[in-house]
Amino acid sequence: MHVKVDAEVKEMTKLAVASAPVMTTEGFLQHWLGHRALTRRVIAAFPEDQLFTFTAAPPMRTFGELGGELHFVSEMTLVGLLTGEWPEPDWSAAPKDKASLLEAWDALSARIEQDFAKVDPAVFGTVSSLPWGQMPAWVAAIYAVDNEIHHRGQGYVYLRSLGIEPPAFYER
Repeated sequence: MHVKVDAEVKEMTKLAVASAPVMTTEGFLQHWLGHRALTRRVIAAFPEDQLFTFTAAPPMRTFGELGGELHFVSEMTLVGLLTGEWPEPDWSAAPKDKASLLEAWDALSARIEQDFAKVDPAVFGTVSSLPWGQMPAWVAAIYAVDNEIHHRGQGYVYLRSLGIEPPAFYER
C-alpha cells in the first residue's frame, strides 16, 4: 500500500511540475486570503459565550476549537512553503477565547499576505512530509484552504442553530 501511495505522489508531482499552472501564486494568495477573511467574519459572528462552548452535536468540536485548528494548519502551511519544514503544530497552544483567536487570526493573515511573495514557486512541486502523510506542497496548500472551507461550513450550521444569520459564503 505504501509503495502505491509513493507512486501516486510521484505521479502527482510529475504532473504538477510538467503542467501549466491553473492559478498563479498571486491568484492563490488572494483566494486563500479571501477564505480567511470570510472565516474571520464567521468567528466574529459568534457570541463570546458560545464560540468555545456551543456544539451542534457532541462529540463535535466547538467552532472556537475548529478555529484554532484552522489557524495552526494555515500557519504550518505558510512555514512549510517558506522553509520546507512541516512540523506538527502544538494543538494545546490554541487560543482559548474570541479576542485571542481573532488577534492570532489577523496576525497570521498579515504574515501570509506579507511573506507569501517569498515562497519559491518551485516549492509547490516538491513532496514534503506533513503530520498526516507525504504530499506535494501544492496539495498541502490546497488542503489548508479546503479544510478551512469544510470547518467553516460547520460554523455556519452552528450559527444557524443559535439563530444567527452567518455571513454570505460568496462574499470573500
